[in-house]
Amino acid sequence: MADLTVLITGATNGHGLALARSLAADGATVIVHGRSAEKAAAAGVGETVAADLGDLRAVEELGAEVRRRFGTLDVLVNNAGIGSGPRGQGRQVSADGIELRFAVNYLAGVVLTAAVRPGRVVNIASLGQAPLDPADPLLERSYGGSRAYAQSKLAQIMWTFDLAASGVTANAIHPGTYMPTGMVAEAGVTPLTALEDGVAATARLVKLEGISGKFFDGQREATADPTAYDPKAREYLRALTDKLLADALPARA
Repeated sequence: MADLTVLITGATNGHGLALARSLAADGATVIVHGRSAEKAAAAGVGETVAADLGDLRAVEELGAEVRRRFGTLDVLVNNAGIGSGPRGQGRQVSADGIELRFAVNYLAGVVLTAAVRPGRVVNIASLGQAPLDPADPLLERSYGGSRAYAQSKLAQIMWTFDLAASGVTANAIHPGTYMPTGMVAEAGVTPLTALEDGVAATARLVKLEGISGKFFDGQREATADPTAYDPKAREYLRALTDKLLADALPARA
């Protein structure tokens, strides 16, 4: 672990912070990302960077900063995410006008990964998965927080498989069901998985070499929603992603 440089997004609390501390204790160089410099510094571990992942230009700038300061990353852990939110919360949009959970949980990881070009990618996904409806992909007509979260997580897994097919070592993981994190507390559900168990499962994947294009439930290989294996569904997601990124980041197109 001593020779690994690992960037963890959303690492100022919960699973991300616990993972950062675990990897740092094993000797890795850990880069803690937070929404603000103050939050990142307050984590008290590793190097720090800050950016609002709800702003895709800020995500690109974050990637440029990481490459400038740290060179090539060994591992990027796309951990930052927004849960389903409190009951009754309405639809939210990012700085780019994109449904917020799709923007932060999925698109930010796509942009950051392209910017930093890490050796390996670990995407923190979920067993909660739902396919996009091409008639209303960003839930402009029929919104629900749980649906928005599940769509973003399935998109993340589908993208993981595409990354692996392109030659990038990439895997997705559901670390545990309802770990005791702020996201779970906000949803008002009872934790079922100990935080240390989720961290152990993710840390194993961070260190794992030679395995790519897989979805894990904890430390076991699992099967994602069938849509993740559908070439046409993945093609649709790629086209939607390209359009959204071209609109948000014209210079990237």
